[in-house]
Amino acid sequence: MGKEIGIREEMPRQAPEVRRCNFDEVALGYSVEQAVGEAKRCLQCKKKPCVAGCPVEVDIPAFVHLIAEEKFLEAAKSLKTTNALPAICGRVCPQEEQCEQLCVLGKRDQPIAIGRLERFAADYEAANVDPAGKCDVTDRRPPVANMGKVAIVGSGPAGLTAAGELACMGYDVTIMEALHDPGGVLAYGIPPFRLPRTILNREIDYVRSLGVTIETNAIVGKLYTLRELLNEGYDAVFVGTGAGLPQFMKIPGENLNGVYSANEYLTRINLMKAYKYPEYPTPVRVGKKVAVIGAGNVAMDAARCSLRMGAEEVSIVYRRSRAEMPARAEEIENAEEEGVKMDLLTAPIRFIGDDEGFLKAMECIRMELGEPDSSGRRRPVPMEGSNYIQEVDTAVIAIGQSPNPVVRQSEPDLQTTKWGGIITDEETGLTSIPGIYAGGDAVTGAATVITAMGAGKKAARAIDAYVREKKGL
Repeated sequence: MGKEIGIREEMPRQAPEVRRCNFDEVALGYSVEQAVGEAKRCLQCKKKPCVAGCPVEVDIPAFVHLIAEEKFLEAAKSLKTTNALPAICGRVCPQEEQCEQLCVLGKRDQPIAIGRLERFAADYEAANVDPAGKCDVTDRRPPVANMGKVAIVGSGPAGLTAAGELACMGYDVTIMEALHDPGGVLAYGIPPFRLPRTILNREIDYVRSLGVTIETNAIVGKLYTLRELLNEGYDAVFVGTGAGLPQFMKIPGENLNGVYSANEYLTRINLMKAYKYPEYPTPVRVGKKVAVIGAGNVAMDAARCSLRMGAEEVSIVYRRSRAEMPARAEEIENAEEEGVKMDLLTAPIRFIGDDEGFLKAMECIRMELGEPDSSGRRRPVPMEGSNYIQEVDTAVIAIGQSPNPVVRQSEPDLQTTKWGGIITDEETGLTSIPGIYAGGDAVTGAATVITAMGAGKKAARAIDAYVREKKGL
């Protein structure tokens, strides 16, 4: 007889009517019994197709098998041999489009809940490691080694991953972060109800424990250029500055008070803790009626934050249909359960202000879908005569981000695309300047956390090879 597959373990969550009023984590995590039950569904395929879907090459069947055997600390150790940030990946990575999509069980049933098990192992380790270090399964620090010095620009997922990998290879690594707290998009972009700050700080502290130094308020491109870092003793530099430049719609009224980019809106709420005002003196104006333009994960985050900040009515305004929405299905589901409305096949064409320059309404037009465009999605076409006015006192524009321009503007020889992405070798991350590597959203534009981590890992290997060759090692 074949192995009993059973039913995929659902993740316990806060009730919608409760969670929409707080910034506590929505998903509550598996119990030991749930984790073991889910892990036992794994078929332990010999060819491990799921691993091919993981940008950081986690041996998924190995750590899942250890959970099934109730060897939870060993499972965490297995994870951290390839992934320095498992508690983060288990929460925010789109496993359904990567490793879980290739799970054999998914062909006839629901795939293994790989992300949820990854989160369980990482959280179990954090709760059960001996404070004296006797059970510390995460120590990847090498014997005393002095391979050289590497500077990492940016402390987002790409930078943290590259730093951790290089530290474990014996390098003296310094991360330079422009903001006052490390984490990059993990800190300023993702709300605490999806990624609690205690979890993020724990993962960053783990990278520090590998010997990595993190300098905050260090703006590379202003304080010093990439070439200056090389001239000051660093053997190589990795640029992981992310996609922090917001895109706007270029329609009338975008400069009105009450119209935000999602970057500013989420940075104020998350990184600068406006959700704890007045404990933290960060102002953010959230009106009674909020419209979020866009339908990606950033848009869902902005919409769900708006509810928690006291908005009475929040709408996602998206020019395509539900089938084309790029956000994760579970984030759309969570948003709707919490009361976010979906205003689809709709596009704003101008924002309307009052006599004092504050947003009071927006003019929209209905759309219909035509033939697919370059993105592969059906192109939205305006319906003539379908214009209408919608009352709204806060609008958040979440239609995309471009790579941060500060670093590239300081280096004329750094080759970039027309839209600002740093041009690199796909396999190594090498830029047009020898010794300088790049990866993550600074190269691709806004993508996923795990994709950025994969780029950081590739670049770390390439940097190691480059330094070894340069030093004749």
